[in-house]
Amino acid sequence: MSDPPQCCICLEEFARPASLPCGHRFCLSCIGEYWRIHGACRCPLCKAFFPTRPPLNAAQTHGAGAPTEEEEEEAPPLKAGEVPCDLCPAKRRAVKSCLACLASYCAAHLEPHYQREDLGRHLLINVVKNLEDPACGLHGKQLQKFCRSDRTCICAMCAQTEHRGHHIVSIHREATKMKVKLKWRKTKLQQAIQERLSEVEKTELSAGLVGTGPSEERAPSKELIARLEEEISELRSRSAALDQISRGEDDLRFLQTFLHTSSWTDAFDLK
Repeated sequence: MSDPPQCCICLEEFARPASLPCGHRFCLSCIGEYWRIHGACRCPLCKAFFPTRPPLNAAQTHGAGAPTEEEEEEAPPLKAGEVPCDLCPAKRRAVKSCLACLASYCAAHLEPHYQREDLGRHLLINVVKNLEDPACGLHGKQLQKFCRSDRTCICAMCAQTEHRGHHIVSIHREATKMKVKLKWRKTKLQQAIQERLSEVEKTELSAGLVGTGPSEERAPSKELIARLEEEISELRSRSAALDQISRGEDDLRFLQTFLHTSSWTDAFDLK
């Protein structure tokens, strides 16, 4: 009982604890990330569902929250491969990149994306470099081509040098192909959602959950329905993310976004 309270998501001492309307507390970043991944505002403990995103006013804890001026000055130097936060004067290490803001944030400056409903709809991914760079980092030329061999956007000079002999197409052609692929994935997701909704309805009818069946018979069915609802929530979240990816302002921006999330979007392929 003398041990400090822990967040049940990260199993560590609370960092910026945020209380939900149901009374349970979690680290602000933990519950924010949980809601972002699952696509629904639900308590991980009691499964209470919140139709609208409740405000997450996190309590200040030692060493947490926005960095002070002293902490900014004491920020450790970045290691090789690490990306700096776009908002920190001292360039603290970024932990996530936002494809809507086209910026990377440290843990402290990422908090608004977990607190505000509008920012909560933004797509966060693992940190990437040069998120909005429209020019070739090697030659300084405009990116106009796509190398399918190396899956990267290149300039005309790259096509004649480093990528000579590779399978190279125009940015527009590759973006068109990827948009068709994402549209197909979204269709498969919608089919999967409808299949699970039908399964929920059949389970409710067969188990008498809409009436008054024996509680011992209804318990396993309730567990199945809860699992199906979790899957539906996750699938809807993925579908919304695909919508956001496909709304690129131009072909180059779309391709760069797709490449940054390629391993993540591959998980959308449904058997």
